[in-house]
Amino acid sequence: MTLASEPRMELVKLTQQRDEDIDLAHAALLLARQRYPTLDPEPYLAKLDAMAASVRERLGGDLDPRRAIAALNRQLFEIEGFRGNERDYYDPRNSYLNDVLDRKVGIPITLSVVYLEVGRRLALPVLGVGLPGHFIAKVLTTNGEILLDPFHGGKELTEEDCQERLDRVYGGFVRLEKRMLLPLTKRQILVRILNNLKTIYLNRGEFEPALDVVSSILVLEPSSLADLRDRGLLYYRANRFPEALSDLRKYLMLAHDADDREQIKRTIHAIETIQSVFR
Repeated sequence: MTLASEPRMELVKLTQQRDEDIDLAHAALLLARQRYPTLDPEPYLAKLDAMAASVRERLGGDLDPRRAIAALNRQLFEIEGFRGNERDYYDPRNSYLNDVLDRKVGIPITLSVVYLEVGRRLALPVLGVGLPGHFIAKVLTTNGEILLDPFHGGKELTEEDCQERLDRVYGGFVRLEKRMLLPLTKRQILVRILNNLKTIYLNRGEFEPALDVVSSILVLEPSSLADLRDRGLLYYRANRFPEALSDLRKYLMLAHDADDREQIKRTIHAIETIQSVFR
């Protein structure tokens, strides 16, 4: 078994559980082992435990969600100093939970994972919300939902605020819908982290880590035909022709109406030609 496959097998085992039983922080740290093969999750889980313990001590027995949010925000953003990395947003380290916990900077989704995981340790009902182009958290209370933005210091948001953020990203062409505020599953959160990394590595021309990331996406979403195709193309780029043919042929078999079928057929033919030359 290769170093790359070991954390992936751990991820398979971890995510075979019911979604509500998945330890999100542990799973996110396993994703980071693709980049940091010797990473030990335990010290990072202990950091989350310690932050939660500090908040719990400050709250005493008070379970009021607004007081808990205020104490959590103070711990994470004032005492610990977590902040959004606006200067270097596309640094891949912003997507690895160990780096986020070490450096105290991240992007919306990883800062939200920190928020969710510390909140979970406090028994605060906090969930992740994947808005288009942004990621936030929400806390469930008996009086309704409280939307929060961990990328901006845990600021409370209204639906109008969410629309303003969509307008900034999409120039007014995307309207906020109720479904956009529904919570994501833990698997969906992990896949979104990986999709961010996939985009970053492909844009940087770093194809080997992109291949690792896509392979991890397929562990969590084995039915993703786009990622099956992309893994096949990355195998092709890496001169791993048998794996490329396997993925691309399977893609053609399953993606009956794909717009790129002819292009993929040509790629398969090119690989077969290369293989015939070197037989």
